Amino acid sequence: MISLFYLFSAILLVFALGTVISTNLIHSALLMMGSFFAVAGLYLLLQADYLAMVQILVYVGAIAILLVFGVMLTRKGSIEESNLPNRYKGIGLLTALGLFGLLARSIYYTRFPAPPIGHPTQSILAIAQAFLLQYFVAFEALGILLLIAILGAILIGRDSK
Repeated sequence: MISLFYLFSAILLVFALGTVISTNLIHSALLMMGSFFAVAGLYLLLQADYLAMVQILVYVGAIAILLVFGVMLTRKGSIEESNLPNRYKGIGLLTALGLFGLLARSIYYTRFPAPPIGHPTQSILAIAQAFLLQYFVAFEALGILLLIAILGAILIGRDSK
């Protein structure tokens, strides 16, 4: 189990680093999809099967694909020159290291409660019942909002001939 954690973590780090380093925007989006799959694998190791499926369906299946279509429909010029490096690498690196240090310090000094023994076996059933009974209106409103966002992306990306 621990070896699978290290495997998924290594895959996640490689894909995330490739996303940031790649100068081709389409390659960056595809590498980001790979990192989303690795996060889903980590969720499966945590026995959060619902979160893993949501990660794959929402992030890989919707957001990353929408990003790829958006880039392909609205690109101007050559795709190889779409994600050029800039002069802010040093500032970005310092900001990332500072944020990492702040998060690492916060995690180190936080006292987390002991995890409960066992885990719920019906996690998907409980979440599905909450979505379809208690949060039904919000769930449907979110679906309509996502539909409007997709239609907006199609309108922005289409030719205006």
